[in-house]
Amino acid sequence: MTTEFPAPPYLDLISHLSMPQLCGQLLVVGFDGTKVPDSLLEALQSGLRGGVILFKRNLPDIDTAWALCRDIIAAYPPGVVPFIAVDQEGGRVCRLPAPFVTLPPMRTLGDIGDVDLVYRAASEVGRQLAAIGITCNFAPVLDIDTNAENPVIGDRSFSRSAVSVAALAVAFMHGLHDQGILACGKHFPGHGDTALDSHLDLPCVQHSAQRLSSVELLPFREAIIAGLRSVMTAHVSYPALDPSGSPATLSAPIVTDVLRKELGFKDVVFSDDLEMQGIRKGHTVSEAACGAIRSGCDVLLLCHDACLADEALTALVSAAEADPAISSQILDANMRFHLVRQRFAPRPQHTQDSLHYAIQNDTASALLREIASLSQLK
Repeated sequence: MTTEFPAPPYLDLISHLSMPQLCGQLLVVGFDGTKVPDSLLEALQSGLRGGVILFKRNLPDIDTAWALCRDIIAAYPPGVVPFIAVDQEGGRVCRLPAPFVTLPPMRTLGDIGDVDLVYRAASEVGRQLAAIGITCNFAPVLDIDTNAENPVIGDRSFSRSAVSVAALAVAFMHGLHDQGILACGKHFPGHGDTALDSHLDLPCVQHSAQRLSSVELLPFREAIIAGLRSVMTAHVSYPALDPSGSPATLSAPIVTDVLRKELGFKDVVFSDDLEMQGIRKGHTVSEAACGAIRSGCDVLLLCHDACLADEALTALVSAAEADPAISSQILDANMRFHLVRQRFAPRPQHTQDSLHYAIQNDTASALLREIASLSQLK
């Protein structure tokens, strides 16, 4: 259902990697501060980390963001494509400061309902992300806002309609992809109808499999058909899809059977942050890391604590050495992740002058004025 990359031979991608490196390449990590810790630079250089996720705490201004990305890119060994991600959705989930464009909440765009406008908005975000050196935006949100009591999604969703979410999210995805930025649809199989925040607890969605297929899964299904290259799982339980009650991130019936087999998704599956309480209340990081890979996830997010990333790496190496099945899954995950990284390689501006020219122009301000004007008409 997705277009396959013209892949180089499998062994050319990863045959030179040891098992610790193969496991380490599946870890995308965060850190505190505006300088990359030496330990993380060394881990990137040695192949023991696959990528970095940046947050507002790392990005006080555009020049710092650009320098930070350049330092991360320079740390990778020759032949390994860097991966730098951010959550730049719009509204309350924005990491980059002015003069970087800050879109309103996706609900504002959803209420306007203009697919072309959403495409242009995402294109502008993607163009600016590329100028800094970022390669992936963990957006769009494919969740449907069907629960007014939801504490974490709400106006991050385009709409209360599955059809509208699908159409607008696909436009957002194309806008990012056309600027060379990997889009990531989240949170599979749907976080919109929860009453708990998975950062703090494990939510449970009690809908039937038929309801989930016709509503929650619809935007994911349409985005996959349209060329979505990455998906993020939810730390949410769906008993109709997996009677064990496991969060989707740790559920093979959900990730492998539904996402990969039923929906035909062949590309990269990211876990949500394994440090969130939706996972941590029931599992150690070591258990979660191995469980996520066994479920069918490819890349694991560990957004804060470097020691927990070390624990995850140790656990993955031990599991791979003890179990040929998980070793095979780690090899397959590496191939998918490396292929996507090749397709969405970093392209930062080379000088501060060109950076500021790329960021500080009239395109973004004109776009925001247009959005504000159309929003007032609704």
